[in-house]
Amino acid sequence: MAESRSETLCVAWHGGGRFDIQTRGHSVRVDQPRDFGGSDTGPTPTELFVGSLAACVAHCAERYLHRCQLPAGVSVTVRYDLGLQPAHLSRVMLEIHAPGLPEGLRDSFTAAVRHCPVYNSLYTPPEVTFDVLTTGHEAVCHHA
Repeated sequence: MAESRSETLCVAWHGGGRFDIQTRGHSVRVDQPRDFGGSDTGPTPTELFVGSLAACVAHCAERYLHRCQLPAGVSVTVRYDLGLQPAHLSRVMLEIHAPGLPEGLRDSFTAAVRHCPVYNSLYTPPEVTFDVLTTGHEAVCHHA
């Protein structure tokens, strides 16, 4: 069985509602739409979260197709609803488009897609903790 591993990423503020997520030498901008006080220079954190789920599902689906030597070309469309009090995703509906998938492999394909770590994290939520650090603590993020 594979060992678990720890990873680190950093989020740094870049003015207004803009933040950059930095990980492994990559940077992804998140922002808010103009009507929510942002500059609309990137997806919202919620859009990125839903997009991460869809991308993870698509990746697992493509790996399955590759292993079965089936034609590649998966795409995923996501529709989602936002709930209030507290603000949360109340529903996420994924449509996986796999045009080269034979009907007889639908169940095993679905089982493979369910191995997506982001999907599984929604069903087995991780422990989430946070510490608030104030003056006297050096920031881990370095502005690029």
